[in-house]
Amino acid sequence: MNEKQDLLSLYPEEIRQILTENGVAGYRAGQIFAWLYRGVRDFDQMTDLPLPLREKLKDLFYVEAFRDEACIASRLDETRKYLFTLSDGEYVESVLLSYKHGYSVCLSTQAGCRMGCRFCASSGLGFARHLRPSEILLQIDAITRERQREDPSFRVSHVVLMGIGEPLDNYDNVIRFLKLVNRKEGFGIGYRNISLSTCGLVPRIRDLEREGLPVTLSVSLHAPNNALRDSMMPVNRRYPLEELIPACREFTRKTGRRISFEYALIHNVNDTPRCAEELIGLLGGWMNHINLIPVNETGNNGYKAGSRGDLAAFCALLERGGLNATIRRTLGADISAACGQLRRTKSAGKG
Repeated sequence: MNEKQDLLSLYPEEIRQILTENGVAGYRAGQIFAWLYRGVRDFDQMTDLPLPLREKLKDLFYVEAFRDEACIASRLDETRKYLFTLSDGEYVESVLLSYKHGYSVCLSTQAGCRMGCRFCASSGLGFARHLRPSEILLQIDAITRERQREDPSFRVSHVVLMGIGEPLDNYDNVIRFLKLVNRKEGFGIGYRNISLSTCGLVPRIRDLEREGLPVTLSVSLHAPNNALRDSMMPVNRRYPLEELIPACREFTRKTGRRISFEYALIHNVNDTPRCAEELIGLLGGWMNHINLIPVNETGNNGYKAGSRGDLAAFCALLERGGLNATIRRTLGADISAACGQLRRTKSAGKG
């Protein structure tokens, strides 16, 4: 018998093809897909399917699942941080954020990360594996189910792929996730409501450009020159700014989508007036946005965030230089809402 297929990672047309190859009417694929996005994970609960078909489905497919390990709610705002245990015992985190435009979820795309960025809590425990499309989707599903117990009208409207892992390092699975989460018969989240973050994998940025998906690309920049970026982000040694910035400019030119550059301000490291001047020279003259963030003080890198006044002063320098810059509003500060810390604590306990 062929290996069972991960049902949640399949498009409806792929489900239909597998069914017809096994003597089942193709229209059943739509019924099965609808059950999945109503939260049903047990074939026996798909009650509009004949019993023999439900038994056949158990031979053809499996439905991925994981356990809700922890949920921490902020006392300051509506932010919630979730820890999930995957089927093989690995851990990932997700964050629910509330904005004026609706609810956004920050999702993980890998269990761990192999990029090694010094300021990131996700890289401290190394890389375990890529997440399958189903495992990325299930983070939305689990958060939705948890919140709907309190508010039946709750719905996720925006997705940010900025949790644990480098999305473009898990390229094929992430692209499949994007196409699945956009399906009207699924979660129906528009591409323009999805942001994908990368540390700068230039070939994959060019691949994403060719996909033609109008998502927002967010690039973790964090330094205005190669020497400083090399010391913070090992990826820069492979894809330096001379390659990254032209790829970003071309992405904007081809897609018409403004790129957001993430810039974590580290006190007396990358928040100096000289750094502001270099950043203006690097990003001036084309459509982009600089998102300034106080660095996440994870305790394992020695980096410290400056004061709010320091952030405001740096932002003002960029604006005077003609750049579009804003300071990101901090949400969930009392629960360390940036991804990585919960996984670090739980994984350390396994040892």
